[in-house]
Amino acid sequence: MHKPGDVILGGLFEVHYTSVFPELTFTSEPTQLSCQGFDPPGFRHAMTMAFAIEEINRSADLLPNVTLGYSLYDNCATLVIGFSAALSLASGREEDSLLQEACVGPPPVLGIVGDSFSTFSIATSDVIGLFKLPIVSYFATCSCLSDRQRFPSFFRTIPSDAFQVRAMIQILQHFGWTWAGLLVSDDDYGLHVSRSFQPDLAASGGGCLAYTEILPWGNDPVELGRIVEVMKKSTARVVIVFAHQIHMIQLMKEVVRQNVTGLQWMASEAWTSAAVLQSPDLMMYLGGTLGIAIRRGEIPGLRDFLLHIRPDREDNTNNGNSMCRFAPAPAAWMEAAGALCTGDEDIENVETEFLDVSNLRPEYNIYKAVYALAYALDDLLRCEPGGGPFSSHSCAAVQSLQPWQLMYYLEKVNFTTPFGDEVSFDENGDALPIYDIMNWQWLPDGGTKVHLVDSMECSSCPEDFWSSPQRDHCVPKKTEFLSYHEPLGICLTTASLMGTVFSAVVLGIFIHHRSTPMVRANNSELSFLLLVSLKLCFLCSLLFIGRPRAWTCQLRHAAFGISFVLCVSCILVKTLVVLAVFKASKPGGGATLKWFGSVQQRGTVLVLTSVQAAICTAWLVSASPAPYKNTQYHNDKIVYECVVGSTIGFAVLLGYIGLLAVLSFLLAFLARNLPDNFNEAKLITFSMLIFCAVWVAFVPAYINSPGKYADAVEVFAILASSFGLLVALFGPKCYIILLRPERNTKKAIMSRGHAK
Repeated sequence: MHKPGDVILGGLFEVHYTSVFPELTFTSEPTQLSCQGFDPPGFRHAMTMAFAIEEINRSADLLPNVTLGYSLYDNCATLVIGFSAALSLASGREEDSLLQEACVGPPPVLGIVGDSFSTFSIATSDVIGLFKLPIVSYFATCSCLSDRQRFPSFFRTIPSDAFQVRAMIQILQHFGWTWAGLLVSDDDYGLHVSRSFQPDLAASGGGCLAYTEILPWGNDPVELGRIVEVMKKSTARVVIVFAHQIHMIQLMKEVVRQNVTGLQWMASEAWTSAAVLQSPDLMMYLGGTLGIAIRRGEIPGLRDFLLHIRPDREDNTNNGNSMCRFAPAPAAWMEAAGALCTGDEDIENVETEFLDVSNLRPEYNIYKAVYALAYALDDLLRCEPGGGPFSSHSCAAVQSLQPWQLMYYLEKVNFTTPFGDEVSFDENGDALPIYDIMNWQWLPDGGTKVHLVDSMECSSCPEDFWSSPQRDHCVPKKTEFLSYHEPLGICLTTASLMGTVFSAVVLGIFIHHRSTPMVRANNSELSFLLLVSLKLCFLCSLLFIGRPRAWTCQLRHAAFGISFVLCVSCILVKTLVVLAVFKASKPGGGATLKWFGSVQQRGTVLVLTSVQAAICTAWLVSASPAPYKNTQYHNDKIVYECVVGSTIGFAVLLGYIGLLAVLSFLLAFLARNLPDNFNEAKLITFSMLIFCAVWVAFVPAYINSPGKYADAVEVFAILASSFGLLVALFGPKCYIILLRPERNTKKAIMSRGHAK
């Protein structure tokens, strides 16, 4: 199966699980090998690679200017076929006898995903390694493949059996099982385990093996009968099996025949998820089995991709593949009703093994293997001229790309999957060892269920991820910040906008009535400036709502501090003007007013506000506030907040506002009983009392509020103090201007000052 591209990746998969060799004679014509026994999971594995490449080609971030293609081969679970396919991929040429009509030979590949068998991978890597062509296996676990001298270009996204043996021994130690039997398959996968298991078990002080037996390939009833007899006669009740699914199927036939029950089975990753062994007739023997399973993952969109696979069509526009045309289906393939399948049947709602994506384990490894090659290629192509790792600091080019150049970057690849797993390779090309511990349960109704019970070795999820409720994979952490879309954020936003509108309305009223005695008697210029500053105070609270960004974190406190100092400065100057006017009314006090003219008032406000601006500038330059992902409040939640950077800077900012507010309050309090018809000092006293009370309560509330509630407390303090100033200072004036115009006269204002 082939798809063209700028760079081609190869794949080796078990699409058929057996093959028939031709009978060799001197007289008959040479015939080809025949692959038989279509394997739906194996075909799903191949399609997972196709899906991953299609997904990468759609990505705007990964390999944006390169199109990946693929050449996928079927190894038919036969070494000679898998080896021949690997050589075809490496050389870019096929034997004419293997070419099908209407198919063309694929171009050379830059990397290979596969093989699934350890023995196949050993044979392939021995030869392909000479080409320095990187091979990333998704299922070959033999610890022998970690030999970097012999297999320099071999990588894998499944852990080595060396790690699996250690995990198995830890399970034995956990349950205190010190006497067990070991069954292994007659291949590199099983034989390497048998050599290391007993020494590792003895070194850990965990016990001994009662027996070690090798399960034969093929159906050998005599040998299987002998092995089961050994199991029956042994006093060891724990049986550890490192073998393939086919070995267990054959072994269990003999176990059922001899009715051997009461054994605690421990499964290697090769058969721990085998659904064929979880049938009701076998669960009375295998119920309670503990197994080590390779990491399960989720691949969004894979099932929809599988639904559109049409291998019977040569021109497949949905999948974009060019395939060989299948031979006509024999009559034996016809359905029971007699109608031949057309290929247009709707299988979306049909439970089939091919479409079952609920337990993606090998597929997840394939997905990671493809992405590992893609990320390595992406890093290679992002090399800047003159800064490359090759001779004379050169970089590789797509036009003359060599496999050994990709291998250099593959050794250093490090990325995180959407599922939350980190993917990298150690010095031996091995992946991070992560396993799921499975338990086969036989339900009272006769059904079966496979549970995760808890892993002996826990791996930490990446910073932005947390374990799922089942603790079997990483899921993105929930995020928390004061959002515009939640009720609290909506209420605060509404209050902020209402305050801004009210300030604008009051400003409009004062501008419209600027010639009236009420407005003129209360220093109209400072009143206008005060209303503008209150609008800024209301608006700056919006910077505390929404996901913290670098600019909002830096701007929010600076805008808040400067706006409030501008506001309080106006109030302070107003208070000083009231005192100056009263003092000027006394004999000999006329000279006082020259110090409080309009120029001096503006200058005082400007100087006081400039001090706060200088404080904010020094704060931002020395230790600027910044967004921060806080995971201390909740393990499963990321709280986005702004760290102040410098606590001293924040304290000085608040302290300066507090100093001006207290000074304004004290001066207004002293002037509250001055004889005047409309003594603004009383209003200032009341407004500053509200202001100080709000901010005194704010400090402990802010310190003790976690996450977004700290921002909410600060926004509430801003809004409450702003509304307090707006209502206390301008409410009575607007009441007289709008509702009691008869009191908005010079005579009324001057006469009431002497009325008792």
